[in-house]
Amino acid sequence: MRVRAFIGMGSNMGDRRAHCDAAQARLGRLPETEVLGVSPLVETQPAEGVAGGPFLNGVAELATALSPRRLLRELQAIEEALGRPPDHAPGTARTIDLDILLYGDRVVREVGLDIPHPRLPQRRFVLEPLVSLAPNVRHPVLDLSAMDMLRRLEAAVAPHPVSDTP
Repeated sequence: MRVRAFIGMGSNMGDRRAHCDAAQARLGRLPETEVLGVSPLVETQPAEGVAGGPFLNGVAELATALSPRRLLRELQAIEEALGRPPDHAPGTARTIDLDILLYGDRVVREVGLDIPHPRLPQRRFVLEPLVSLAPNVRHPVLDLSAMDMLRRLEAAVAPHPVSDTP
């Protein structure tokens, strides 16, 4: 049985577009997997203290029969093939970063594998491409659509007016 999964991808090192294009092509060659769609790439500034220049970020929608753990291993193999070392230090620039954002309605909390991605609701650079691809896909824990998560994030960071009256 195939599951609808969403993969976040980003690059902020070297030829970012070529890295993202190569990752997309390799996703299409995964066993028991079909790429259903890919969002437009958006350029964003590094977040969470990550070194390097601006990122290109996007999201791919897959239909896959791979288990979550097997899908993670395949994504890590793609990252390594595209120049990201397996011992990549957190917070450093990367040729490609592939993350499982959602895997159907599954919740997985295992060593080295958290689905849905734990920081998905706080990451505009992932939510914007996800909304462009699948605005109604739901977060299985929060029971919010991708569009709802983006709206909440925008409301949380919007400037709040200051009243002059006591």
